[in-house]
Amino acid sequence: MAGVNKVILVGNLGKDPEVRHLESGSVVANLTLATTEAYKDRNGNRVENTEWHDLELWDGQAKVAEQYLRKGSQIFVEGKIKSDTWQDEQGNNRKRTKIRVLSFTMLGSKNSEMGAGGSSNPNTISQPNAGNPQPASMPSSGGNIEEGDDDLPF
Repeated sequence: MAGVNKVILVGNLGKDPEVRHLESGSVVANLTLATTEAYKDRNGNRVENTEWHDLELWDGQAKVAEQYLRKGSQIFVEGKIKSDTWQDEQGNNRKRTKIRVLSFTMLGSKNSEMGAGGSSNPNTISQPNAGNPQPASMPSSGGNIEEGDDDLPF
C-alpha cells in the first residue's frame, strides 16, 4: 500500500526568506515558520506552544517568496516532509527535517504584506511538479496561481 506524506501549516515567518541563486539557474528559498497553538490549562491559565518549521521553496515559488514575503508574513503551506542526513566534521550522523513546499498561500491584505493597494484576496503559489520544480508567478487578478501566468499584479 502506498503511503501519504502531506503537511498543512498556517503560521508566521520568523525572519525574512534566505534566498540562494544556484549556478544551475535554480533558485531556492529557506523560510522559518512558527505555528502557535493556545489552550487553557487545568487552572484556567492560557498556555501557548510555538513550534518552528524549516521550509524549502524552489524556483518560481522561491522568487515570489523573495519578492513578497517578509518576517511576520502569515502563510498557508501545503507540502511534504523531507529529511537530510549527513556526517559532521566529527563523524557524527546528523539529520535535519524540513518541509518541501508544494504550494503556499499568502494570507492577510496586500496592503500589509505586499505594499500595494487592493483587496485581501489570498494568492496561492503552486509547484505543479514537485520532483522537477517549475516557475510559478502571480496572476494579475489575484487568487490561485497557475503555471504560465506571466503578469505580476504589483
